[in-house]
Amino acid sequence: MERELVIQSYKEGSDIALLENKTLVEFHKVHNNNLFNVGDIYLGKVRKAIPGLNAVFVDIGHEKDAFLHFTDLGPYIQSYISYTKQAIQGTVDISLKKFQVEMELNKNGKIEDVLKNKTFIPVQILKEPISTKGARLSCEISLAGRYVVLTPFVDTIGISKKIGSIVERERLKTLIESLKPKNMGVVVRTVAEGRGAKELQEDIAQLLSKWNSMSQRMKQADIPKKILNEEDKTSKILRDMLNGSFTKIVTNNEKLTAEIADYVEKIAPEKKGTVSTHEGNIPLFDRFSITKQVKSLFGKTVNLASGGYLIIEHTEAMHVIDINSGNRMDGIKAVNQEENARNTNLEAAVEIARQLRLRDLGGIISIDFIDIKDQKNKDELFELMVKEMKLDKAEHTVLPLSKFCVMEITRQRVKPDMKISTSELCPTCNGTGKIASTLIITDDIERNLKFILKVNQQVDIQVHPFVEAYLKKGLWNALNAWRWKYKSMIRIYPNSNLAITEFKFFDRDGEEIKM
Repeated sequence: MERELVIQSYKEGSDIALLENKTLVEFHKVHNNNLFNVGDIYLGKVRKAIPGLNAVFVDIGHEKDAFLHFTDLGPYIQSYISYTKQAIQGTVDISLKKFQVEMELNKNGKIEDVLKNKTFIPVQILKEPISTKGARLSCEISLAGRYVVLTPFVDTIGISKKIGSIVERERLKTLIESLKPKNMGVVVRTVAEGRGAKELQEDIAQLLSKWNSMSQRMKQADIPKKILNEEDKTSKILRDMLNGSFTKIVTNNEKLTAEIADYVEKIAPEKKGTVSTHEGNIPLFDRFSITKQVKSLFGKTVNLASGGYLIIEHTEAMHVIDINSGNRMDGIKAVNQEENARNTNLEAAVEIARQLRLRDLGGIISIDFIDIKDQKNKDELFELMVKEMKLDKAEHTVLPLSKFCVMEITRQRVKPDMKISTSELCPTCNGTGKIASTLIITDDIERNLKFILKVNQQVDIQVHPFVEAYLKKGLWNALNAWRWKYKSMIRIYPNSNLAITEFKFFDRDGEEIKM
């Protein structure tokens, strides 16, 4: 599989796109001005206990108080409270070598018995503030590096389940036992497979430095206060994504290119040559057709190659996806309605799995598939969805189809929804209305053309004069490409009465072909 990572950096942040075989599968928008990122650690103050929810609200400096549930306190909350008091007073042993770890928390307790109002506690953001809700917090602090994750006050070693080799797991466990700091737990990440003691030791040392810095900032801190920054989102995403499987990594920033090249040289020296800086007048995302894919994939309607389409709706409680076969099924050969529905559903399942990753949809996703009756077809659809969702790193659960052919998926989301506009201001009405994006007009024309050419071998197309000029520009233009591809006589004429995104089809007798 060809995997390409394209990073478009700008002053306010960056856009990161992951392509697999030229198809956009992940898209991240990073803003540098976000003060409440997942992974950030704050010294917060308990504001109010809610016994009915067994939770408390914590002031971390955001306009909305953050939410901390009893289950997110962790077994060592008493140690965190004790450590925080000593850190604020400046009497704590930062290394934890002499720190006396408190007893573990009773899992069936009540939060008001543990946290009182105005108690100071270090908390880590699990979910960023979203809409009218404050951040979701945890008291189980974890410091993530490239190869390991440190967990204070825990005296255990964990190995990623994705490392299957028993020999390798034992090797890593033996290494970590010799490197693990006292009163610090270590979780070995999947990317640590095959790494040596030096690399693991450097990673642990870097994380210990973060812990020391955090502890120092607690002393005489103005509470609430951020005491540890998660590395900027671009670096965090790259840390989690970068591996030796990429065939190309391109940025528009020479400094960022150099940083990534140095990092890639450490984890996969043979891949250093895959990192480059984009040159030329064509914008980076246009060069890889990313802008066009974003415009066509983030709208309410998502078209399928066969002629069907998805409708994606968002509500306060859940996301709803409806599958429609459309009025034509190009490229799908079906002998009956059941077969037609099966083929459309299978195609939709692949696209839906991609859409969940692209849009980072979380919570409950309800998918209304086209009705199918054969249990074999239902099982096939469920198995395909499970297979496609395995590519998704977010925690998720896929439930089998109900008797109404509805599938439910739950998926973890830790960042706000991306608001990407796929419409453009209409030049005809000076912005009083909106039209579909002009970037995908050629795709819309060709999608209809494929269907029409099954019946009419000679077709005339009327478009706005600007569009006509675009479609005929150059020797190997879109018009000649269509003629060659479909082996048909196609002609294009300008019509100034049409809107810029409007087009019409006519047969050679001048009769309009209605769609």
